Amino acid sequence: MTPEQLTGKSELHLREYLVDTKTFLMHQDIAKDFFALKQAANQAGFHLQIASGFRDFRKQLSIWNRKFSGELPILDSQSHPIDTQNMPEPEKVLAILRWSALPGASRHHWGTDFDVYDRAALPPGESLCLEPWEYQSGHQARFSMWLHENLSQFGFFLPYQRDQGGVSAEPWHISHYHVATQCLSLMSPEVILQTLADEPINGKNSIQKLINTIYTQFVINIYQDKA
Repeated sequence: MTPEQLTGKSELHLREYLVDTKTFLMHQDIAKDFFALKQAANQAGFHLQIASGFRDFRKQLSIWNRKFSGELPILDSQSHPIDTQNMPEPEKVLAILRWSALPGASRHHWGTDFDVYDRAALPPGESLCLEPWEYQSGHQARFSMWLHENLSQFGFFLPYQRDQGGVSAEPWHISHYHVATQCLSLMSPEVILQTLADEPINGKNSIQKLINTIYTQFVINIYQDKA
């Protein structure tokens, strides 16, 4: 994996795959395991669908800048909007990171990670929010329990299974253990800073000063559940 591939600036490690009626880019080394997982979920009575898969650097940069500017809300750990009008810039950076990865440091750049849900369980007329309550006690609860019990059989795990003081708990976020672990081992604060050096990212000065904290608290701080 090159630095460009790790940071979402190249798609050469990815291939297009049809998942039901939509096409998604995936790391070619994980596709077989993903479709085995999907088939098993279907056989168990769930319609496993991808809500979000690969996101390139530009997409992640847009999300970041829109949150930093106030165009999109910044949420707390309970998914409630935070008043950031008078928030110091470093605090705003860390608040965004609770739910949105720093561009260049997102696991969604690798084609190994997906936000998934049971489409069949989604109530008519409702949209998926990707909020913890949906998977803890809401319409995705049964599916979430099944994922927790069966993911490892197909080489996947939940990197944000619990809140460890970095990224908030994301019971919908699955990751291919072996390939994603290889990708993570190639990441470093230096790779991230070099990727952002010439980019128009909001809060750049604070990001540069906080990069070691960001790397330790939000990049490598995952739930290590070996698949």
